[in-house]
Amino acid sequence: MNIDNIEVNTQSSIKIILDKIIYFDPYKIEDNKHDADIIFITHNHYDHMDINSINKIKNENTIIIAPQTMKDTIDKIEFKDYIYLNPNENIDIDNINIKTIPAYNIEKSFHPRKNNWLGYIVTFNNISYYIAGDTDKTKESESVKCDIALIPIGGYYTMDVEEATELIKIIKPKIVIPTHYGSIVGNIDAGKKLRNNLYGITNVIEKW
Repeated sequence: MNIDNIEVNTQSSIKIILDKIIYFDPYKIEDNKHDADIIFITHNHYDHMDINSINKIKNENTIIIAPQTMKDTIDKIEFKDYIYLNPNENIDIDNINIKTIPAYNIEKSFHPRKNNWLGYIVTFNNISYYIAGDTDKTKESESVKCDIALIPIGGYYTMDVEEATELIKIIKPKIVIPTHYGSIVGNIDAGKKLRNNLYGITNVIEKW
């Protein structure tokens, strides 16, 4: 399965090129690309809701997709269209299907479930991409079906390598791309540890 269309900039800043160019949680974008057709935001922490980076990639036709609970913040930025979603919703934009998955901490307080922050499953041409957002291993994430999973492994704010290993063994994606490590939290070697944990089970590919 080709993943040359996926880029991880840093942290959980992800770009996927389908028939549209889509970004998730753009952060520390250096160049003025202005190429985003759709920008997805998972929640409002500074390393996921980076207005400076958003301004470098948006253009007059960009659509923003974000949690309903972020409406007051997002409405202050100019986009062509605004789509606000709650957990467990399912919509189509042209030929892209979008499902929302709750993203939250179970015992930590950084990402409360009540905030209704999101992960996304994006499906295009029968290939599904799960962008988990900042989350622990939850009952909702354990029910995800996807081909490619972009999973946080840094620990502290999200699941760590061991929790991510447990989740991936349950949902069995064809490819895993670890995120949210080697920058703010999570040792840069975490990706290698995840790959070793899952050797012979699934393909772990580090993209940055």
